[in-house]
Amino acid sequence: MKKTTINLTLSAMFLALCFVLPYLTGNNYQLGSMLLLMHIPVLLCGFACGWPWGLAVGFIAPLLRSVLVGAPPMPNTAVPMAFELAAYGLFAGLVYHWLENTKLDFFGSASPKAKEAVSMYASLIIAMLLGRVVWGVVKFAFVSLFVADGVFTMPMFFAGAFVTAWPGIVIQIAIIPPIIYALKRLKITAQ
Repeated sequence: MKKTTINLTLSAMFLALCFVLPYLTGNNYQLGSMLLLMHIPVLLCGFACGWPWGLAVGFIAPLLRSVLVGAPPMPNTAVPMAFELAAYGLFAGLVYHWLENTKLDFFGSASPKAKEAVSMYASLIIAMLLGRVVWGVVKFAFVSLFVADGVFTMPMFFAGAFVTAWPGIVIQIAIIPPIIYALKRLKITAQ
């Protein structure tokens, strides 16, 4: 199959997972912001299909889900989340592709499997950090511009990005690299 067909098919599957996985929390907003289930397919899409597809799925998923299902709430949550997830897909795909194809010897004499694991985990952590920064910047701008008497402080950023989200962060670090590793071994990814 052509690379574009594989990317389109996988991206559609990941977008569908963005709709389905939040139902595991019963669309409970507090539980959803702890487990971050919509983030998982977007990160997987960035790794498996590349940054353009990850960016597109990440941006579309929360907005489309908000319009069709009503969750995440529009616009205060869905809009900043769209930029956050777009950044996840973008940076997961970009950094992973760069680390996999770089001529620089970051890894020394490590085995290919160790290099691949380091590339996956480094890409994932960088994408997660940069995505949270993008979310914070967009949330601050959105609240400042569109919410009357709105305040979004640094403690609110850290609480939303890290304190509340730590279970989801752990889940992402635990399951995303093994899934990508399995997809690569099965030659399902287009990257």
